[in-house]
Amino acid sequence: MAILAIIFASNCSRIPENNDPVIGIWSRVETQNISDAGKQTIREEWIFNDAYLGRYHRYNGSGLEIKTDFGWEQVDGIYTIKYPGLDIPNHYVSMEETAEGVMLQERDGNVLAHRE
Repeated sequence: MAILAIIFASNCSRIPENNDPVIGIWSRVETQNISDAGKQTIREEWIFNDAYLGRYHRYNGSGLEIKTDFGWEQVDGIYTIKYPGLDIPNHYVSMEETAEGVMLQERDGNVLAHRE
């Protein structure tokens, strides 16, 4: 009986394998003119893991502005990215493959990020 209990307990505690193609690092870089002589670079980075969580970073120049966790889910090819505790709205994106590579595209056609 004890052996059967151990087998049942070990089978129930297994986490299903997640092989979603979004898992990995995605980024977006923007350069803005802040004056006639200077530019400002904003880099955003999303790191998706297989536990439906991830880490978001936003760099302003070389300084880290935001570092937070996010949750994600995928339903019918649409990924929802949620940032609990921040004033960042949810992102609803789909994965698109183009000549430039794979990207996460928002519903309005804007590119959220490219795969690194």
